Amino acid sequence: MFHDLFPPGIQHALDLAGIFVFATAGALLAVRKNFDVFGIVVLALVTALGGGLFRDLVIGAVPPAAFGELSFFVTPLIAAGIVYFLHPEVQRINRAINVFDAAGLGLFCVTGTTKAYEYGLGLTASAALGVATAVGGGVLRDVLGNEVPSLLRDREMYAVPALVGATMVAVFISMHSLNAITTGLAIVTTFVLRLLAMRYHWRAPLAWNRRSSVAEEP
Repeated sequence: MFHDLFPPGIQHALDLAGIFVFATAGALLAVRKNFDVFGIVVLALVTALGGGLFRDLVIGAVPPAAFGELSFFVTPLIAAGIVYFLHPEVQRINRAINVFDAAGLGLFCVTGTTKAYEYGLGLTASAALGVATAVGGGVLRDVLGNEVPSLLRDREMYAVPALVGATMVAVFISMHSLNAITTGLAIVTTFVLRLLAMRYHWRAPLAWNRRSSVAEEP
């Protein structure tokens, strides 16, 4: 479905761009944690491919796209190599990386939702897998990096924009109005929400009557 909306070359380029940015974020965490080169590569790979791998295994799309397309596997290795040798310079453009990460979030939540629907899942399940595709790699990265997953402590609303984008796609599918324009709208909405969350430090609500000034548990 999604592949019918854009030319294959553009779709492939967008996939690789999202994978590269997610891999860079994973590799940077590994550097901050003082991991060795193997740890840097592992975090780059799981961050970039973990969400899509989980989705493909759930829907029965085997072998997963991460193993069927060589460029999907090589791209995180390139990102890991760049971070390994040039991490001080990469850190300096961290703001730009966050912008591209937001774009990847929007792209992956949409592609994950449409692919799940193509494989026969209902709209709700498809949207859930769309979110998992977008944030799954980040969860694996945080777990391996001994961090509280951002999905559970969403300081700057990472999962919520993905949920909004995936839900928009599900609604468009139900209305038989999913096309290049509405798909782009879902991607842009996710992207903008994520940027606004980073800019204004938005976060999902805490427990009822839980004051934000109360220190968080470690």
